[in-house]
Amino acid sequence: MDLRALVMGLGFALMWSSAFTSARIIVAAAPPLTTLSLRFLISGLIAVGIALALGQTWRLSRTQWKATFLFGLCQNALYLGLNFVAMQTVQASLAAIIASTMPLVVALASWLVLRERLRPLAMVGLLAGIAGVVLIMGARLQAGVDLVGVLYCGIGVLALAFATLALRTASSGGNLLMVVGLQMLVGAVALALVGLPTETLEVTWSWQLVVAFAYTTLVPGLAATFVWFLLVDRIGAVRAATFHFLNPVFGVAIAAALLGEALGARDVVGVAIVTLGILAVQLSRAR
Repeated sequence: MDLRALVMGLGFALMWSSAFTSARIIVAAAPPLTTLSLRFLISGLIAVGIALALGQTWRLSRTQWKATFLFGLCQNALYLGLNFVAMQTVQASLAAIIASTMPLVVALASWLVLRERLRPLAMVGLLAGIAGVVLIMGARLQAGVDLVGVLYCGIGVLALAFATLALRTASSGGNLLMVVGLQMLVGAVALALVGLPTETLEVTWSWQLVVAFAYTTLVPGLAATFVWFLLVDRIGAVRAATFHFLNPVFGVAIAAALLGEALGARDVVGVAIVTLGILAVQLSRAR
């Protein structure tokens, strides 16, 4: 892994993790699904416009179109949509921790469903990650966490894991920025079909809301997604996924710094265990 890939990976992890804090600010003042749909519409149009200016085309292969639709629906509509709804009652730090377990979910599914043989390091990492999540959830349950919101986050992780399987096919064949824009537009349409008929369009305007919306649209929404596609093309999906081990740490730290979310000793220990578990699983796969 070269220095450029390392910088890209660290930048992606930081941008991706910060999205939970900005989302928490947004959903406290605006309808989650409709607002997220608007974010994807803006990000998608920007990405498609830049892609066309760079000479890219939306004449994708049939495989690319299929994977782009799957990625747009699973990651943008299901994963992010469910997380935005959940963060109306669930803290950003907890949502970030749950979402960060995606590599563990992929490893577990590979073992149980696909019968893929796991290396000893991966097995240790998987068990450690599960133990860390149990430790964190035990502390949060005692504090009265919203179980419905946690369930939404869990379903979102499953959708994100499935979307990751489609990522490699979607990013191959060039037109990366066009693919990014199109999968965002897919998510925008899907969320609008659900959000507009079911949500009350009431917004409590503030400068915090405007800044959070602009940030989540341009940085986690557009920049992080594009960097992720470039990183996967540069070093491969397995090595790129190694950077997910930073997400629990970054997500919790940003939420604590900007939102003042309190962290107990069991939370800190649990985050450390989950982080090491994710790292072990990804390192074993990178071999």
